[in-house]
Amino acid sequence: MEKNDYEKIQKQIGYSFRNLDLLQQAFVRKSYSIENGGQDNEVLEFIGDKVLDFFVVKLLAERYGHITNDSEWLEYENDYSEGKLTEIKKHLVQKSTLAYKIQMMKLEQYLILGKSDRNNNVMESESVQEDLFEAILGAIAIDSNWDMIKISEAIEIMLDPENELEEDYNFVELIQEWTLDDHDETPDYQYMSNYYYIVHPNVISDTSSGEFSCVLTLRNDLPRFQGFGQSKSMARRNACKKAYKYLDEQDLLFSIQDEIENPCREQAIGQLEILARRGYFEIPMYNFSQEYDKNGNPIWRSICRIEGESKKYSAKSSSKKEAKKSAAYKMLNYVLENY
Repeated sequence: MEKNDYEKIQKQIGYSFRNLDLLQQAFVRKSYSIENGGQDNEVLEFIGDKVLDFFVVKLLAERYGHITNDSEWLEYENDYSEGKLTEIKKHLVQKSTLAYKIQMMKLEQYLILGKSDRNNNVMESESVQEDLFEAILGAIAIDSNWDMIKISEAIEIMLDPENELEEDYNFVELIQEWTLDDHDETPDYQYMSNYYYIVHPNVISDTSSGEFSCVLTLRNDLPRFQGFGQSKSMARRNACKKAYKYLDEQDLLFSIQDEIENPCREQAIGQLEILARRGYFEIPMYNFSQEYDKNGNPIWRSICRIEGESKKYSAKSSSKKEAKKSAAYKMLNYVLENY
């Protein structure tokens, strides 16, 4: 890794390493260490997985639970059942969520791969991206000597769980996606741990307050945006909300047609999910059924539908996967023409 790479990564994850070798190790795949020696990221991934589980359980216990003294003794109550909490936790730590966060930070490009991994282009694999997310957390835990405040801050920045749990717009993801679409770069965030209000004609600040501030840079010809909050993630959220409002007012936001550069059948399933994650509609759902032709060969039928949308599209193929692609492509064309 180059010095500039370290700086970009640390800005994205909201943590500055004392030992940059640990940061690099988080990106080293086993295929590389087998070919070149040294340590890989597998143990760091194991550590990060457990750190993430602990943080998410703590978050859900604090967010939805409370101590009550309505009876003769103090008791802990939670707004949700064990089943519902398990469902929420599963969403926050599932492979697709962690992989999507890595993609939004563009961290997969820094993976250090062996020849076999490069040939198989594994950096695009959700499993590999999930492993990377967890390995980074493991490296932070070791580097910080298990400083729970610093670990929590990094998880709040990387996972952004509050936005994942909110039903309102996720302004952080919207801004991340806007910069990727606009100039294929991630936003630049600068964090300060004191209330420092920047007075400058090229800085637009929000009116909130808090212990932390975040200054967001989108590109050089646009203003910078400052947000405040009781945590780094809250300050970042407020800065992104201010930036998104500005882009909307200046008519700089992309339309749904701008979101997908080359709509195609082969990538239709993923392209539909991208549009869903960007808030245009709910995540598409697929139903499958199987029948047989006159020669006894299996024929798969896939139906693609979107919650709240009356239109649904079906397709048939001898392959379940191909039927799903075709149904998704029909839906993709519909939403691009009508949303």
